[in-house]
Amino acid sequence: MKHRAIKRRNVVIGIGATAGVAAVGGIALNANAATGNASKSSDGSLVFDPDAYTELTTTVTDTEGTEHAVTYHFWKAITYVSKPVDATYQSLNVSVPVEIDGTAVDASNAPILLANSVGGYMPSSVADATGVGAAGTGGGPGGGAPSGAPTASASASAPGANGNTNATGGAMNTNQLLALVAGYVVVEPGARGRGLKNSAGEYYGSAPAVIVDLKAAVRYVRSNKGRIPGNVDRIVSAGTSAGGAVSTLLGASGDSPLYDRHLKEIGAADASDAIFAVGAWCPITDLEHADGAYEWNWGTNTLSTGKQVDQTVSKDLRSQFAEYQAKLRLRGVKGSGFGTLTARNYDEYLLKQYMEPSATTYLAALSDSDRETYLAKNTFLTWDGEKATFTWDGFLTHVGARKKTVPAFDAFDLSAGENNEFGSATTANRHFTAYGARNDTTGLSTKRVESDIPELLNLMNPMYHLVEKVNGKRSRHWWIRLGTNDTDTSHVISANLAARAENLGDEVDHLYYWDQGHGANTDPGAFITWIAKVTGYKKAGKK
Repeated sequence: MKHRAIKRRNVVIGIGATAGVAAVGGIALNANAATGNASKSSDGSLVFDPDAYTELTTTVTDTEGTEHAVTYHFWKAITYVSKPVDATYQSLNVSVPVEIDGTAVDASNAPILLANSVGGYMPSSVADATGVGAAGTGGGPGGGAPSGAPTASASASAPGANGNTNATGGAMNTNQLLALVAGYVVVEPGARGRGLKNSAGEYYGSAPAVIVDLKAAVRYVRSNKGRIPGNVDRIVSAGTSAGGAVSTLLGASGDSPLYDRHLKEIGAADASDAIFAVGAWCPITDLEHADGAYEWNWGTNTLSTGKQVDQTVSKDLRSQFAEYQAKLRLRGVKGSGFGTLTARNYDEYLLKQYMEPSATTYLAALSDSDRETYLAKNTFLTWDGEKATFTWDGFLTHVGARKKTVPAFDAFDLSAGENNEFGSATTANRHFTAYGARNDTTGLSTKRVESDIPELLNLMNPMYHLVEKVNGKRSRHWWIRLGTNDTDTSHVISANLAARAENLGDEVDHLYYWDQGHGANTDPGAFITWIAKVTGYKKAGKK
């Protein structure tokens, strides 16, 4: 299947003058400042200043290859809490289109795309962004982001990511720019992340900092109803990888009192943090069960070196997954023909509901000659002229090497990024599962998880808010995407999320991109259209 690529052009962004040239996300973006100053919230009032914007002009090439001239108002680095731990990260940018292709646009009631750039649970900042879609990851003063992390204007992309993620896995700017040209308001929040360390040597970006900050950003937007452009009751969150995980968490946990203490500590606005809809690409979530899900999915696949992982550990974790899946009592989505989803039937469910339809769509879109060539190279797959079929084992062989060793997320040697995410103020990396702690290889004095871990897991897991404590303030619209070749996570994770939301009566649009890897977003235009559909929005324009 051929997807029309978004045209790559250079970017020229400047405040008052041209500042430089860089490639941004594969979408044309030529911006020059006009009038106004960056908005600030230094007085702690958390009141949005409607007049404190810079006017920029931009050219965006859409997914059909058509260029659009967009003029928009840009508010930069607004601190969204009154008691910031680090305003470098706890600030957001706002972009509002005012003219598209020569026609004035009224975005006062438009949907608001809340697009995070979180990747790998690392810190993300908008402080240096010079326009829409230019936020990135960075350490900042006292920060602990790794050397070589992408800058705000970098266009680094992860292998197999379809050019839509940065080096740490966070989303780039495709969704933001397409939302802007559709007439939507775009809010890009920064957030604290793992590894940040202050002058006293204390870590201040570990869990639950990222979700607390994003909730505070939502509260800031909603508290400024009538001042900030856009419909604050139609906020749609978007994120990729860890950003996808916190996007789903934001949607699942709206207004949960579980976060109140943390939000009060940073001076979040007194407003709702519930959002209307969720967009999540390859969300790596449900971390306390992610090791088992990963082994169930990829346990028999070898590493890229050809080496097999420890099968004793893999089998232990697969058994844990089977127990967990049975307790969930999830049903297959409507029309799937599947009842309760278990470790015994999940492979067939994934095949019939997601994998075979994905391959079918891909093959149907190929030319006859290209399809013949593909089928000749991929003999595991049968094509009857209308539908693709194959076995689970054939699919696993087709995907090939697994990316992660075992355990994938709570590493025995505390080397995984998630071990760092669950660190404390004084300890960089910690175990967050009983199995990981019991098998620790670092010489810890105790083989048990620390007492605060269970609460942190609840704070960081959307499934807690959908299963354990079903949240009535959750989002009711879910857009979930994953690449079939993504071995950064288990296919079960997003499928469970989708099944649970659908079982609760929510509207779910979930599919897998055939032969795509981690971070793929091959239908960004469809997501923007979906936002209009679920929010009921029709662009307001005037001559």
